Amino acid sequence: MRSSSAAGRVLFRLLVTFVLLIAIGAGAAYFSLEGIYQGFRQPVIVDFPKGTNAQAMAEVLARSGVVEYAWQFLFVRALNPGARLQAGEYRFTHADSPRQVFDRIVRGDVFFYELVVPEGSNIFDIAASIDGFGFMQGSDFLRAARDPSLIRDLAPQAPNLEGYLFPSTYRVTRSTTVDQLCRTMTDLFRKHWRELQTTGTTMAANDAVTLASLVEKETAIPQERPTIASVYRNRLRSGMALDCDPTTIYAALLEQRYHGTIYRSDLNSANNYNTYQHTGLPPGPIANPGIASLKAALAPADTDFLYFVAKPDGSGSHQFSRTMAEHNRAVQLYRRGSKQQAEVEASRPAAPRSRRRHKT
Repeated sequence: MRSSSAAGRVLFRLLVTFVLLIAIGAGAAYFSLEGIYQGFRQPVIVDFPKGTNAQAMAEVLARSGVVEYAWQFLFVRALNPGARLQAGEYRFTHADSPRQVFDRIVRGDVFFYELVVPEGSNIFDIAASIDGFGFMQGSDFLRAARDPSLIRDLAPQAPNLEGYLFPSTYRVTRSTTVDQLCRTMTDLFRKHWRELQTTGTTMAANDAVTLASLVEKETAIPQERPTIASVYRNRLRSGMALDCDPTTIYAALLEQRYHGTIYRSDLNSANNYNTYQHTGLPPGPIANPGIASLKAALAPADTDFLYFVAKPDGSGSHQFSRTMAEHNRAVQLYRRGSKQQAEVEASRPAAPRSRRRHKT
């Protein structure tokens, strides 16, 4: 009896010890979930495609040094069986605990790239920016942007999405498609367009956006835009050609022959966008205008100006004229001022070259 009782006590002690060890191990494991660990020196980017399971995520995070051991991430997962792990690209720049890493992936706190689309950008400018990402192709964007179906309800006559890709800063990920991007940009345009429909204008959307794009490309001075719009409106009413230089540039871009300067061949081009050869507005916008230019197109200033030319002071502002005689005088002043400015620049001494001092 004594031997069996002693054996029972030994077994009990072993069981208690085993339970204690498990409890201690579980406690240590649990507290390790709050421990900060950084096994990387440079920022780490990990990409989890759709369908990636917790085991695969844990292994990638451990290999990348984001967590110390894969089991730590899996332990957090076991404690949160109902949580949904979200696919995407994640960027880790500083040390986090396994629980914090897990929470980020549950929140879907993915890494975004910023696509900056300034006012006046055209589809070719946007495509060039997209090429810089390396995971989207500008040529694919151009293909998508040439399909006007996204704005058929708004502007049935629009030949493409030019003008309707609203200038803003957009967040994109590696999983963003060019079609999704175009939809996001046109949706933002549609939102702002609806907000502008309080002016009582009867101008068709495509005409208004086209006029706004010309205004956007002609001046960067906000207070001038309604006046620029009035010049084009007055020309349209009188049947004059718009003679808008940016339209000849856009025509050359469409034909892949623009090299940074307007040539006589550009002015003589039969392209429908060339407003030196065709009266009226071009078929569609030549850029993506911002709010100020859209407002100017919808509500131009009340003027009788028919001409404008840049002032020679380099301010970027323009001299407006009512008659050709006034305009010719303004052009002469501009040319004289430009020549004087060039002479001043040429007379300035060249900046001295820096010299490296050597110790003797």
